Amino acid sequence: MNKKKHTKPFLRNWIRPIVNPSNLKHIIPKYIKYLRDWKKYSRMEYAEEMSLKNSLPSLFDDRAKTPFDPHYFYQDVWAFKRIFKLGSDSHVDVGSKVSFIGFLTVIKEVLFIDIRPLITNLDNLKSIKGNILSIPFEDNSISSISCLHVAEHIGLGRYGDKLDPLGTKKAAKELVRVLAKDGNLLFSVPIGKPRLCFNGHRIHSTDQILEYFSDLELIELSGVDDSGNYFQNIDKNKLNSCNYGCGFFWFTKR
Repeated sequence: MNKKKHTKPFLRNWIRPIVNPSNLKHIIPKYIKYLRDWKKYSRMEYAEEMSLKNSLPSLFDDRAKTPFDPHYFYQDVWAFKRIFKLGSDSHVDVGSKVSFIGFLTVIKEVLFIDIRPLITNLDNLKSIKGNILSIPFEDNSISSISCLHVAEHIGLGRYGDKLDPLGTKKAAKELVRVLAKDGNLLFSVPIGKPRLCFNGHRIHSTDQILEYFSDLELIELSGVDDSGNYFQNIDKNKLNSCNYGCGFFWFTKR
């Protein structure tokens, strides 16, 4: 019984890049509806010319609720609010989601550091190529910095970086190095039972992360549980009991 429970997720993880198994049982009814709608629409007054060449079947968007990723949705709101309240003139981000970076430029100058530079012509945004394991800044030099849902990937080769089992720990050490005294670091990673899901990401416990940042002072721990619920000032044990939660850590250097 236990073997079957572990086998099914394993198979899904390998098959998912090829085809999404959860969609297979729905695909035929969805296509039937698509073809019916095509026929109905084509016969309506003022209907545009329709052709297979320009067709774009979008079969799974008719949902009762708007879908979203609670990790990224809540983390970005959480971080944006705190960066705004802290009021610094500029901010440095290492590798976070680019939509978050874009919105952040509305309120301040942003320097984005990533091994894959972000090429845009957006005001208030500068992007440079850099590695989180060797951030191109002096010690104690950045007063406001964020690194959201990034460090769990370091050292797994997923984004073209070198393989390194200590990738997350080394990334944390480098963030500590560049953070200025009395500066603020906003950091997030998946939290739950510690494990490696190669080469997607690592999952850490809150205690591991607090150990990695033991030279800093924790101001706030918030996060998202397995059900996608957001909790401000969450108990670390609640996060640790998750399978795939997300912890939002606000640190400062005294």
